[in-house]
Amino acid sequence: MNLTDHFIQQFDRALRTLFAPAQARRESPARADMETPALQHEKAAAARLMRINHTGEVCAQALYQGQALTARHAEIRATLGSAADEEQDHLAWCEDRIDELGGRKSLLNPLWYGGSFALGALSGLLGDRWNMAFLAETERQVEGHLAGHLDQLPASDAKSRAVLEQMRRDEAEHGMTAQAHGAAQMPGPLKVVMLLGSKVMKTATYWI
Repeated sequence: MNLTDHFIQQFDRALRTLFAPAQARRESPARADMETPALQHEKAAAARLMRINHTGEVCAQALYQGQALTARHAEIRATLGSAADEEQDHLAWCEDRIDELGGRKSLLNPLWYGGSFALGALSGLLGDRWNMAFLAETERQVEGHLAGHLDQLPASDAKSRAVLEQMRRDEAEHGMTAQAHGAAQMPGPLKVVMLLGSKVMKTATYWI
């Protein structure tokens, strides 16, 4: 595939991630018989949290596509592609849950997608060990973020809780896979920069 074809493919993926209904390969962990918030203020709070998680999955799609584009070895590209497929499930589950709660997706998603794609492509250009290091640290931070959201969800929202718990298990597996593929040790200051960037995204997405 030549460079032009690659760009066309990536543009198509971006459009589908941002504007087309997400399609999951696995059934959502949120079963119909699970409890869901009845009070409007609890539904609104849960919808905002799930909006943040949806945006995180938009960023994950962009990040993995950028990383795969510049990865040097086919095995690494395959690993990133497999992770992206599971993240596509997360994207669909979060989107469905937002709809059920009467919420909306973030208006800033195109901005976050572009930034995440650029970061992913840059990490790939640094070499596969650093590509995997970026993936491993991203997943570690996402696990912590999901744990925080599980604590913040209304007690009555069993559906959202089931989705986030499955997402957290998947993210942990992705992180272990990155380590198994020779991830370098991420420098402490870079971890802090990544964490601060994530906080900016989460704060803005909660409201916009």
